Amino acid sequence: MVTVSPALVRKFIEDSSLLRRVYEFLESDEEVQSLVDMSNIMAVGRLRYNDHGVIHSRIVSGSSLEIFDLLLKAKLKPTSLEFGITRSVEESMVIVLAAAYLHDIGNAVHRVNHEFIGSLLAKDIVDRMLSDTMPYVEGRRRRMIRQEILHAIYATETNTQALTVEAGVVKVADGTDMAEGRARIPYKLGKINMHSVSAISIKKVEILNGNGRPVVIEVTMDNFAGLFQIEAVLRPKILTTGIADYFDIVAKVGDREIKVYP
Repeated sequence: MVTVSPALVRKFIEDSSLLRRVYEFLESDEEVQSLVDMSNIMAVGRLRYNDHGVIHSRIVSGSSLEIFDLLLKAKLKPTSLEFGITRSVEESMVIVLAAAYLHDIGNAVHRVNHEFIGSLLAKDIVDRMLSDTMPYVEGRRRRMIRQEILHAIYATETNTQALTVEAGVVKVADGTDMAEGRARIPYKLGKINMHSVSAISIKKVEILNGNGRPVVIEVTMDNFAGLFQIEAVLRPKILTTGIADYFDIVAKVGDREIKVYP
């Protein structure tokens, strides 16, 4: 069992020099960080929504890799590996990490259609990233890996069907960043309504290995208002992942547990 947090990504980059190079590129690249900062200015500063900045990028990166790791242990094969686009699980993890980190940069232009915008903005960034961190990958395969990353960014939109395991993982992970008011339904800061009340009721999100389905997302909350976030964000995202049968969602309030999904 692990808690969803900005520190979770460290668990994976410490064990992989390739993932570490990718993460360090994303954390230090001026264009990436400018887009992430601008996304937060648009979301928080102008729309008065909840956080969509670098902390969210780090949280979704760690959550994505944790979910992906559990699915790998359950013998689910990465789609990119199945189709010969990547040649190792580690390369498939690069797709997950990069898409997770970059998935919200489209907010730097506008909240509307930000997933589509983000997939376009990410193209040149991903080209530079792969050239810098995976120089051994030849041009054609490198471009195919790039497209897998762009697909995963685009497919984070709730109603868009994810066509790869990697994209489905990032999509679910995006919805796990909801503890302590970090809900993924945009809600107006300072405004008391169902969105904000449900957001602040969620205290902790944990990811653990299940006995039946391999991934359990456990959401601890002060009261059942937090169910609104699960039903409105996390559950719909899971339904369009293509890997919905691999997840359980459990809500905990005090000593009570409720299976919310399936």
